[in-house]
Amino acid sequence: MSIGENQWTRREAIGHTALAALALPMMGPVSLMAQNRSERGSYEVPTLPYALDALEPYISAKIMELHYTKHHRGYVHKLNQVAANIEQQPIEKLLQNIDSLPQKLQTPVRNFGGGHYNHTLYWYSMTPTTTGQPGGALGEAIVAKYGTFDEFIKNFRKAALTLFGSGWAWLSLDKHQEMVLEITRNQDNPIMFGRTPLLGVDVWEHAYYLQYHNRRDRYVDAFLNVVNWNRVAQRYQAASGKQ
Repeated sequence: MSIGENQWTRREAIGHTALAALALPMMGPVSLMAQNRSERGSYEVPTLPYALDALEPYISAKIMELHYTKHHRGYVHKLNQVAANIEQQPIEKLLQNIDSLPQKLQTPVRNFGGGHYNHTLYWYSMTPTTTGQPGGALGEAIVAKYGTFDEFIKNFRKAALTLFGSGWAWLSLDKHQEMVLEITRNQDNPIMFGRTPLLGVDVWEHAYYLQYHNRRDRYVDAFLNVVNWNRVAQRYQAASGKQ
């Protein structure tokens, strides 16, 4: 299934928002994760919205090449092998309903489908052009929850650094539209648990080791320098209905 750029309705946003608003271009909505499969009947790696070296010096071209062309493509390749045994459906719906799959398929869908979903959100959460602090409804919600934007950054950073082993740190919305900072292990993500991811940082070592070695803290700081807050705000708007 090719990943493009599109927004869904508000109720669907609980499961779809991270991908629906994920790659929303400034000119208007386009499909981020298309509802139908490609002609080849497979999920597809998204096209990056910037060049592999565009995030330097924060995220190196070497890291991007390894992460995007090897790891993400590997997840998609293995997902397509599993998907041959699954009814055709958007990846976010597949992950939302993972417990309804045959037991033997749940783990590979969790790993490879989650990896595909998470990395797509991750690529479209970054930009080579700094967007500063978020304003509007997203900025107000962050301040209402955490007191200040700096305090939010402190807590997001802490979540990313305290996760032991491989996984992700997220800013999510729960079913009550409350902001949640959470961590998930491996390729799990918030939509598997009924929440909507707004921002996620990959803290698997493959995301940073070539550039930052064992200094995950330096990598997380680098990531925070290239967050596309405009895209995060679009996801928040789609999920909450607030502008």
